[in-house]
Amino acid sequence: MVKFMAVMRPVRVLPRSFCVRDKDLLEPCALREASTVLRGVGSRKASLPTRHFIPMARTAEIISTLYGSAPSDGTISLNLNVASERLKGFEAQMKVALLAEPVLYADETGSKVNGKLQWLHILTCASYTLYGHHRSRGYDALVAMGVLPDYRGTLMHDAWRTYLSLPMDHALCNAHLLRELRGLHEYFQQEWAGELRGALQMVYHQRKTKSLTPDGIAAFQTHFDRLITAGLDANPAQERVAGQRGRVKQSRARNVALRCQRYKREMLRFLDDDRMPFDNNLAEQGIRMMCGKRKISGGFRSELGGEVFCRIRSYVATLHKQGMNVWDGLVSVFSGNVLLPAFLP
Repeated sequence: MVKFMAVMRPVRVLPRSFCVRDKDLLEPCALREASTVLRGVGSRKASLPTRHFIPMARTAEIISTLYGSAPSDGTISLNLNVASERLKGFEAQMKVALLAEPVLYADETGSKVNGKLQWLHILTCASYTLYGHHRSRGYDALVAMGVLPDYRGTLMHDAWRTYLSLPMDHALCNAHLLRELRGLHEYFQQEWAGELRGALQMVYHQRKTKSLTPDGIAAFQTHFDRLITAGLDANPAQERVAGQRGRVKQSRARNVALRCQRYKREMLRFLDDDRMPFDNNLAEQGIRMMCGKRKISGGFRSELGGEVFCRIRSYVATLHKQGMNVWDGLVSVFSGNVLLPAFLP
């Protein structure tokens, strides 16, 4: 049995004291090689923390192993800031492109800055991904991202009230609804919830297999209304106690039934519109990386660090979605000629 060994291209190790001022001392071919090496170093400093979530200290250790000299935390931060600054044009073009998309997906998750809770937001579709970092979870963060306040397409989300307050069409994630119905059925013995969960799964399967007929849609909607009525009857409204102020708290089962009744159209958009997804998995998959980052390298040292991370990560995720080479893209950022994805009209 013949064993093949990988052939490693030797990495040119620059002198520890080399800097840009030394370029006049190099021959032209050596200068080109040094420039290539420096672009590679910068790209790796940007790639390791944002694409692979490597902490600063380990990033410096990896760079030292590859190039013979370890950068300081300040140098790594400088490279990240430079990359973020050069990607402002990309971000602006992507925001315009997102406004033209017929369907967008939105979600958010917690993110720590110096131990304090802030929020990482995502706005995505099949071709683009935009991340934003903000101290607010609410409307101020959406304004800072600069897309949703002016968007007039359909937004898929998890029924969070801030999204519902926006003046656009809405589609609600049915994966969230299925989890809630399962919990109501298994832990609170709500039979209507279990029956609705099974009916919703069945009609979704029929839609995926293209066996769902107009009569089938009408029958399911009638069944949906009947089960919601049963849920409301089984969980009557709580009466206000004498002297009680504010909104009267209702049971979890009643709240779910009321939401289904109020947002039936938004939940069932997928039945008669092929563009509408069944769930919000595209956004949830995109934001799941933040959970990995929290486990590997923790939060951010500053709000600026969160913003820089999000802009570079938006670029990386968009290139990946469009089948472009992410490494070539990062190298292009440090060469001064940013490789841009396709922005469809």
